[in-house]
Amino acid sequence: MNYKIIIALMIILGVVGCFYFIRLDWKRYGFIFLISLMSANLLCYIFTFIGFYSFPNNVLHQPFIMPFGLVSTVFPFITLFGIRYSPEKWIWKIPFYWAIVHLGVLGEVILKHTSIFRFEPEWDLWDSYTLWWIYYLLFELLGGKVIPKDLRKPINSDSFRYGGWAWIVFHIIVISTIFLAGVYVGVTVFK
Repeated sequence: MNYKIIIALMIILGVVGCFYFIRLDWKRYGFIFLISLMSANLLCYIFTFIGFYSFPNNVLHQPFIMPFGLVSTVFPFITLFGIRYSPEKWIWKIPFYWAIVHLGVLGEVILKHTSIFRFEPEWDLWDSYTLWWIYYLLFELLGGKVIPKDLRKPINSDSFRYGGWAWIVFHIIVISTIFLAGVYVGVTVFK
């Protein structure tokens, strides 16, 4: 499989997505973008430098120890997306971010089974899962202070109620990723 094409496509989609949000208000969304870009790269660099995980086949990013372009676009895009569309009430923000975190960890599991990304013995999926939650909830709090309500487009809370489109999407994501996590644990334990 040509990982360069997939990584390049993810970077391009991240750039397009980030520009979409930044054009709404370049000062506010741009500020969140820069903070997310810097913090994501700093965390990734520290964890790679310490040896929690590594990038043995760092396609498109050879001089670096980490995929700088991917981290600089995908994480800020998810951050801006979350801030823009998260529901107003925290009772609905949690399922919204729950789906985002599950997709992010699923992405790590998929990358982990390529030659691009590897967890070292000191790091595991639970560490990643916890860090994803902390990272995006802190940015949700920051976004609530920086981005005014008129620049946000929260998903209607009624959509998360039984039978609503967000309820269906949330359940498909969370149930399927929990099932896949069970399969993953079973495969890894009995290796």
